[in-house]
Amino acid sequence: MNLKSHSTGMSTTLSRRTFLGLTAGTTVGTLLQPAPLDATETSAQVRAVAFDAFPIFDPRPIFALAEELFPGRGAELSKAWRTRQFEYTWLRTVAGRYADFWQVIEDALVFATKDLKLDLDSQRRARLMNAYLELKTWPDVPQALKSLKAAGIRLVFLSNFSWRMLQAGIRNSGLDGMFEQLLTTDEVKQFKPAPRAYQMAVDALGLKREAIVFAAFAGWDASGAKWFGFPTVWVNRLNSAIEELNVSPDLTCSDLSGLVAFAISRH
Repeated sequence: MNLKSHSTGMSTTLSRRTFLGLTAGTTVGTLLQPAPLDATETSAQVRAVAFDAFPIFDPRPIFALAEELFPGRGAELSKAWRTRQFEYTWLRTVAGRYADFWQVIEDALVFATKDLKLDLDSQRRARLMNAYLELKTWPDVPQALKSLKAAGIRLVFLSNFSWRMLQAGIRNSGLDGMFEQLLTTDEVKQFKPAPRAYQMAVDALGLKREAIVFAAFAGWDASGAKWFGFPTVWVNRLNSAIEELNVSPDLTCSDLSGLVAFAISRH
């Protein structure tokens, strides 16, 4: 596998919409401002797909484990944990206090269990954290990736996941050799949706933004990628509501079949 880029992935909470809205037009908001599009990019054909981790890796076993360890509270914990993870990534990016995603998810887990008054002993903590290193693909992923590769479309990860987390998921799923590069925000010390994070794919692939389809799992990531200038497909596997950020993905689908058709039709 040619891995060209790598580095050493309820309480009172900060609303995603509120956070992004407050930063607009302020000094810290410049971290979230997309770079201007080059006029020559508008006619570019699709040459590559950059994936967030979760359109590929199925996180549901983590949610199931939370319920196993905290019967009757697993869904509540999973929601609080996920929410805090991404709030911490945004806060750390704006404040310039980067920690890799592994550290972020552990910090968020500790906070969420404390806030919910759950007993997170060392064994439960280790099992929940290690679940992120045991992820495997959604059922439709292998064939979808093969179809994209057969069409001559380049594939990369572009994820908040750490290098170790991406490697583990690839190993667990038998995807060695499928992705040209593993681009982690560890490289730039800023989490998505900071434009510098999305810029990694442009720099690594040597392509215009309009030639790279971004496959998002979360609605906020789809918004960030679209702001940046990527043709964006929201793989909305959890049937979430679209974010109220005055921007929409080019396509919303429930699995990778829509993404494959979108990318190949524009290749």
